[in-house]
Amino acid sequence: MKGIVTGASRGLGLALTRALAERGWQLAVDARDRGALEHAVRGLDGVVALAGDVTDPEHLEQLVAAVGGPIDLVVNNASALGPSPLPALAAYPLGELRRVYDVNVLAPLALVQLTLPHLSDGARIVNVSSDAAIEAYEGWGGYGSSKAALAQVTAVLAAEHPELRVYTVDPGDMRTQMQQDAFPGEDISDRPLPEESVPSLLELIEGDLSSGFYRAHDLVEVSTR
Repeated sequence: MKGIVTGASRGLGLALTRALAERGWQLAVDARDRGALEHAVRGLDGVVALAGDVTDPEHLEQLVAAVGGPIDLVVNNASALGPSPLPALAAYPLGELRRVYDVNVLAPLALVQLTLPHLSDGARIVNVSSDAAIEAYEGWGGYGSSKAALAQVTAVLAAEHPELRVYTVDPGDMRTQMQQDAFPGEDISDRPLPEESVPSLLELIEGDLSSGFYRAHDLVEVSTR
């Protein structure tokens, strides 16, 4: 089985990459920081690391070429939070907002467009979202609206490609650098580690669930039945 995971140098992307490598997957993974990425995945069998920015079309082409075909899985995990502390929409720098949308909406769609000709029958596309895509939290207008747009893009892709399994997943709160950046100066040690959300993603990747929007805590209940 072959797949792509973006944003794999830390957090959920790294935790999922490790789990998939243990299951024998051949993966092409990326992150912007070359040193951090190579250190993170060192020693993982079948994992090719390509440093780069998901908004760079040439990098995405290299990522697709590195995994080869047919491709069984695409995980769009790389995300941009935006400014920290999180600004209100009334004061949100529009240049920063464009960057958030480029990373969180346009880059995942661009990667899907590139991989579609190479996807195997029944391949899985997993786009990582957030509860901020559904709930209205002060300060989360930029990130949340971008993830809402990603969820709609994912839903339309599922309607247009019934031969695939296309998922949006909300992994829930996690103890990650992005979470810390969202709450600068706060203690986030009570959040679960990203590894605790991995079984939920594996349920989408290895299970038989229909395309749709899923929350990690709901998928845990499915996987334990």
